[in-house]
Amino acid sequence: MTDYPLLCEQLQSLGESERHWLPLLSNASALLYEALPDLNWAGFYLIEGGSLLLGPFQGKVACIRIPLGKGVCGTAAARDETQLVPDVHAFPGHIACDGASNAEIVVPLHRGGAVIGVLDIDSPVLGRFTENDRAGLEAFARVIEETAEWREL
Repeated sequence: MTDYPLLCEQLQSLGESERHWLPLLSNASALLYEALPDLNWAGFYLIEGGSLLLGPFQGKVACIRIPLGKGVCGTAAARDETQLVPDVHAFPGHIACDGASNAEIVVPLHRGGAVIGVLDIDSPVLGRFTENDRAGLEAFARVIEETAEWREL
């Protein structure tokens, strides 16, 4: 079982020396990609211009823009609720950025109470994500929200 409290502590520690969102999200995706078994993608999409724009990630080449309300990521952002999807092929309107992905979990990120992006994690293993993963990744996302400074480049 993944030690989510430890991952949250590690992320907080990384944010102590630099709070800029770009390196924080980059290191967050690396932490998750290394710590969680059976992943093929871990990263972020950030809202820009009415859609989700690809942010820092680990894994294969990904979709660059995702419309709000479309696919698992767009649905999580539009509804402001975590999407835990055991079989992405059964999800209405699923966007297949990587045909090897079979399961996905997407957690909204907030700033000032508004959704500003999502944490997206994919697995080639059907049913890979559990309620424990949901709780752990939501806690991880809260650390990002509390730590990151969302200034422009």
